[in-house]
Amino acid sequence: MRQRAAVLCGAAVVVAGMLTAVPAGASASPTADTVQPARPTWQKCGSTKYPALQCASVTVPLDYANPGGRQITLALSRVPHTAKTYQGPLLVNPGGPGGSGLGLAGYVASALPKAVAAQYDVIGFDPRGVGKSKPALNCRPGHFAPVRPDSVPRLPSLERANLSRVAAFAEACATKYASVLPYIDTISAVRDMDAIRQALGAPKLNYYSYSYGTYLGAVYAKLFPQRVRRLVLDSVVDPTGVWYEDNIQQDYAFNDRHRAFLAWVAEHDATYKLGTAPAVVEVKWYAMRAALARNPAAKTVGASELEDTYIPGGYYNGRWPRLAEAFAAYVNNGNSGPLVAAYKDIGAVDASGENGYSIYAAVQCRDTSWPRDWAQWRKDNWAVYAKAPFMVWSNAWYNAPCAFWPTSSLRPVDVSNNALPPALLFQATDDAATPYQGGVTVHHLLRGSSLVVEQGGGNHGISLSGNACLDKYLAAYLDKGTVPRGGSDIDAVCPKLPDPTPAKTKAASAEGRGATLHGLLGPRG
Repeated sequence: MRQRAAVLCGAAVVVAGMLTAVPAGASASPTADTVQPARPTWQKCGSTKYPALQCASVTVPLDYANPGGRQITLALSRVPHTAKTYQGPLLVNPGGPGGSGLGLAGYVASALPKAVAAQYDVIGFDPRGVGKSKPALNCRPGHFAPVRPDSVPRLPSLERANLSRVAAFAEACATKYASVLPYIDTISAVRDMDAIRQALGAPKLNYYSYSYGTYLGAVYAKLFPQRVRRLVLDSVVDPTGVWYEDNIQQDYAFNDRHRAFLAWVAEHDATYKLGTAPAVVEVKWYAMRAALARNPAAKTVGASELEDTYIPGGYYNGRWPRLAEAFAAYVNNGNSGPLVAAYKDIGAVDASGENGYSIYAAVQCRDTSWPRDWAQWRKDNWAVYAKAPFMVWSNAWYNAPCAFWPTSSLRPVDVSNNALPPALLFQATDDAATPYQGGVTVHHLLRGSSLVVEQGGGNHGISLSGNACLDKYLAAYLDKGTVPRGGSDIDAVCPKLPDPTPAKTKAASAEGRGATLHGLLGPRG
């Protein structure tokens, strides 16, 4: 996902206070140790599903180079330990950037074996700028309101319309949050994590994360290796490609995953009546897209909104039956009702999503440099589109505010690490949001880590998602610190879960996890 800077370049050039770029071999700043946040005051905030959940907050500096300056608030949640054996806090993160982690604490505590969960205080948190943390960013409400211009800029007018839209988003962020944006980035979030550790009175952290949260964890481990006790990274970001290259690789992977969905539809032609050959089904899907570009369904679902609806199917195949039903109803019967309903349930962005996207853009645009010449974006994205058209331009416009972003850029952190206890990594071979190579790369960069692979799996966020083979390795690691050792690049292999069947018409979603886990680099992050 990328954007342009040549056209409308001046629209968003409001430079908010710059920070010095952090070197690739970043280490913890001495000022990080001077921050002594107060102990959180926990209050009951449980739900029917998670009755033991408690909530609190901690105050941290906006700028860690100026710890006595402006302060911000981080929202926390907790399921406290109940066992006599206490292994410390287990900080959990669902990804994003921009994902709220408050509900994830309850989910993880309930999904782990009781004997394991009972040994930890499971701690969720909203990273700076997110959700119930303050301030919470929302740069431009309604940015994703339908009907948006067709994402594929076949006409100069479409390119101009999309460029104008994303430049306006960057300008709105610069206008509303000029004093905050220079401090919304991965390194600042990592220092917040260590402030949370200090507030909890823990000498070390245990950390369990998905998606973008794996990069957050790897950077934390680099800056504070002596403070890592256990580290679980599920669906792993490739840290060597943040963020422009990672998004291009994601385009190819999502195209493959979308074709897997279309092949599944063809396999179930008796139900969907869209053809027995995947190529035929694919032609019909793109014909549907073209028709909606001309005539949006219910003045709500055009071509861009169709992509919003079907991209989440690349994160989780439990959505496939409903997406296939909507596809078949539109193509076979001219009935757009199921498609519009699916968009509203799956693809539409609410206020929480607007907040998440604002943080997503702020973190990714600040973390690293992006092309400022729109000609490069245009060239790169058309080249990918020729091979993998499914979400290339949707992805491009999603990230395009970075061509206009009003802050200076940091440099990505070299996360290679020889100073950690064994870490546990999970990766599905066909994950679209964080392609497989990311897991392999981080496995090589973290000496002593163990990589568990879900062979043939295509979902994003695979542990605590119903695969008992994966979960036994997670439980053993959190319980005793043991990891599998396979004597090769892969330490253990688990078979994937079966694909869904057409009879299962409602996509399952885990509270506190499903809504945010499809969150790393791509749309709906």
